[in-house]
Amino acid sequence: MVNAGDMNGSGNLMDFLDEPFPDVGTYEDFHTIDWLREKSRDTDRHRKITSKSKESIWEFIKSLLDAWSGWVVMLLIGLLAGTLAGVIDLAVDWMTDLKEGVCLSAFWYSHEQCCWTSNETTFDDRDKCPQWQKWSELLVSQSEGASAYILNYFLYIMWALCFAFLAVSLVRVFAPYACGSGIPEIKTILSGFIIRGYLGKWTLLIKTVTLVLVVSSGLSLGKEGPLVHVACCCGNFFSSLFSKYSKNEGKRREVLSAAAAAGVSVAFGAPIGGVLFSLEEVSYYFPLKTLWRSFFAALVAAFTLRSINPFGNSRLVLFYVEYHTPWRRKTTRLGKYPVLEVIVITAITAIIAYPNPYTRRSTSELISELFNDCGALESSQLCDYINDPNMTRPVDDIPDRPAGPGVYSAMWQLALALVFKIVITIFTFGMKIPSGLFIPSMAVGAMAGRMVGIGVEQLAYHHHDWIIFRNWCRPGADCVTPGLYAMVGAAACLGGVTRMTVSLVVIMFELTGGLEYIVPLMAAAVTSKWVADAFGKEGIYEAHIHLNGYPFLDVKDEFTHRTLATDVMRPRRGEAPLSVLTQDSMTVEDVETLIKETDYNGFPVVVSKDSERLIGFAQRRELILAIKNARQRQDGVVSNSIVYFTEDPPELPPNSPHPLKLRRILNLSPFTVTDHTPMETVVDIFRKLGLRQCLVTRSGRLLGIITKKDVLRHMAQMANQDPESIMFN
Repeated sequence: MVNAGDMNGSGNLMDFLDEPFPDVGTYEDFHTIDWLREKSRDTDRHRKITSKSKESIWEFIKSLLDAWSGWVVMLLIGLLAGTLAGVIDLAVDWMTDLKEGVCLSAFWYSHEQCCWTSNETTFDDRDKCPQWQKWSELLVSQSEGASAYILNYFLYIMWALCFAFLAVSLVRVFAPYACGSGIPEIKTILSGFIIRGYLGKWTLLIKTVTLVLVVSSGLSLGKEGPLVHVACCCGNFFSSLFSKYSKNEGKRREVLSAAAAAGVSVAFGAPIGGVLFSLEEVSYYFPLKTLWRSFFAALVAAFTLRSINPFGNSRLVLFYVEYHTPWRRKTTRLGKYPVLEVIVITAITAIIAYPNPYTRRSTSELISELFNDCGALESSQLCDYINDPNMTRPVDDIPDRPAGPGVYSAMWQLALALVFKIVITIFTFGMKIPSGLFIPSMAVGAMAGRMVGIGVEQLAYHHHDWIIFRNWCRPGADCVTPGLYAMVGAAACLGGVTRMTVSLVVIMFELTGGLEYIVPLMAAAVTSKWVADAFGKEGIYEAHIHLNGYPFLDVKDEFTHRTLATDVMRPRRGEAPLSVLTQDSMTVEDVETLIKETDYNGFPVVVSKDSERLIGFAQRRELILAIKNARQRQDGVVSNSIVYFTEDPPELPPNSPHPLKLRRILNLSPFTVTDHTPMETVVDIFRKLGLRQCLVTRSGRLLGIITKKDVLRHMAQMANQDPESIMFN
């Protein structure tokens, strides 16, 4: 048996931690990362690479590859996200039209693509061609009549139910995390929370496939929010290929922030809006370097989508407009049966949607029609105005005209569609399928805006001498543009739901190409936020975060209460003393017993239980891994071996078991505050530094600990909420 002095001299046994062991520095599922430690580790890694780069040409080349790895990851994310978005758009168009008919010349063509290739298509009947046949024409050779209508109605419902059932089954069996929008969880993950599998390869595959199915089924949901989740899955996949990001959770989140920007870029064809959305809405930590890389990823994704050209108009935007004027359910009984819930909602949606032409078509097509101006070439019911045969004005400056019977019929249909869309969207969003809220919200706002726009237009036409119209509207002049009202209404509704402001305005003008309408869009975004905030400060995504119980500290929330750290820290009066480790008086068995009897994420290390002078902080996971690896790799470590967190352990008697030195896993600079620090400052520290926990001391003596969950519970209590009702995972 070698004595302690000999062991200390050799250093081979006790300093086995000089070599990294498996899973060191990793985090358990549903835990928060330590931002400060991740940043420190990356700084050490970068310093090591820089020093090695001076040793040889090969090391210099490796340092260059490390520096450029971030841009390579952004390029790969943009290419894959853009490709997936293009494929999804093409597949959705085809499967949506499949509910009504099929192309005989090529069954994989959508209705529009089928008639593009037809030589028999005329301008008046540009939606009809012999190659495209409805199911009634194909099966019973009838295109009109009650029997044909009933057969088409029945097959429309059957296709919708088939798509929805397949989608919810795939999600339930293969990837439960593929359900929902994904943005609330993305926000939580970017704040430092670990949800293993949420951005995995299976989630990416199933979400891509089921997103096509659920949008094609006609449910009142959109693909834009889930595309952010899809892009972040792409970012997580490519991050795992580079050790710079796979071994550092903080660096990985920089990539995920850029991936979120790429997701919005391909969802709306809005690369600038995507960057701003990531900055304003989802990212928790957004350094300047991430801004540049986010822009690059969004640009590559947009360019890839443009190359695929899914809309067939050589444009990135979904709803291009050209005006001629300068201006999850947790409490419902049905929610316990996700497959049945999806089938029931799909059946109700299909049954009610089919008779109304404004709910039968896809939501994107509906919004596009609502945004459009009524030119001379438009054939929509919304453009059925009574024309003056004596009109001599040029085509691109059509004046206001009295509404015809088609407009009045469309107004009734839009009113019914608006009520239906509002009600069914409430029940659809949150089901166990991929579901976005951007497009349904925009559709609701666009319908309301278009109806208001038509009403104001007719009021201006018939009462142009009113004081409100006198200086703006003259007989024969183009005064009111209903499509602009629809665009502003869409922005207002989406802003009210999500509380987006700057990024919303940029997304809207990139989405529509209406750059000159920034002022009314800004006014709508600000007004909708004010009105919505009067009902509650939370947007839909923040509400879902709290509903799911994720430990998320929103930077937008204000904490103005005059409480102190001592009011929040644990242990409280009457509670058991704080579980701590001592620097040189506990055995391996003592440490293992403490770990077994508690579920804390880490333990403060003190000089002794009498003095309680703070030395550092040890993470639970790294203690377990260190002891496990020491028992396997270091001879002589037994249950009664002394655990040392000091630099140099004292000499021990010759027959003593080998000590275990764990100073290498000790955080020697844990973040501390005094017991009289205002909680307003503590909350700010937790937000800006991304802390997992903060130790409370007085004159170097440990008093207690404040965790992120303690802060959230205290904030809930101060807001007159029951802190125990918040479900923390």
